[in-house]
Amino acid sequence: MPITASSLYRDSFNFLRNQLGSIVLLSLLTAFITVILNHAFTPGSDQISLLSSGNDALSDTTGMSIQQIIQQMTPEQQMVLLKVSAAATFSALIGNVLLVGGLLMLIQQVSQGVRTSALRSIGSAAPILPRLLLLMLLCTIVVQLGLTLFIVPGIVIAIAVSLAPVIAATEKVGIFRSIKLSAKLAFANTRLIVPAIMLWLAAKMLVLLAVSHLKFLGPEVATIVLSAVSNLISAFLLIYLFRLYSKLRS
Repeated sequence: MPITASSLYRDSFNFLRNQLGSIVLLSLLTAFITVILNHAFTPGSDQISLLSSGNDALSDTTGMSIQQIIQQMTPEQQMVLLKVSAAATFSALIGNVLLVGGLLMLIQQVSQGVRTSALRSIGSAAPILPRLLLLMLLCTIVVQLGLTLFIVPGIVIAIAVSLAPVIAATEKVGIFRSIKLSAKLAFANTRLIVPAIMLWLAAKMLVLLAVSHLKFLGPEVATIVLSAVSNLISAFLLIYLFRLYSKLRS
C-alpha cells in the first residue's frame, strides 16, 4: 500500500492528541530553557544600549540592507551585536536539541508500550544528545548559509536533512551517515516531505507575526509562550517525519 500524506497527517495528529500533555510540557520546558539560556548569555543592558547610541548613521536605516546597517556600526556595536546573535543562536540550538531528543525518545517509548513523561524522555535521550547537538549544529550552519546566499538552496538543504535527526536517534549511526541517508530518502519522497516543510515554515512565520499581539503578557512571558507554540509546531513536524521514516523503513 503506498504511503499517503493524509494517512501520515492523521497518524501524527492522533499521536499528538493522545500524548498532548507530555508534548505540551516538553515544549514549555524546552522553551523555558531556551529563554533562560538566552537571558544568561545575552550582554547586559549597558552593552545593549550601545546599539542605539553613539552613531548618528544608525538613526535612519530605511531602505538599508542588514549588511549595510552592520557596516555603519562601530566595532564596539558590532561586537555587542555578535554577542547577542551568538546567545540567541546557542540558546535556540540547545532548546531544539532537547526538544528533538526528548520527543524522539517519547515517540519510541510510547510505541514500545513504555510509560513515560516529558522529563523521563529527556533523561532517556541523554546518550544521544551530544550526537544530536553536533548534527543539528552542522545542519543549522549549512541551511543558514544556503538561506543567506539564495533562498531556494537553503530550503533544498533543509528538506535534504529533515530526516537526519530521526535517523541518528533511531539507527544510532553517525552524523554524516544520517545526513546521507536523509538526503536519499527525502529526495525520493519529496511529495510527502516538501508540503510538510512548507506548512511548518508558514506556521513559524505566523508565530513570529503574533509577537506584536502579545505585548500585554510582558516580554519574558510572551517569549516563553511563543517559543512553546513554535516548539509545538516543530513537534508535530517531527512526529510526521518519524512516522514517515517508520513506514519507509518497514
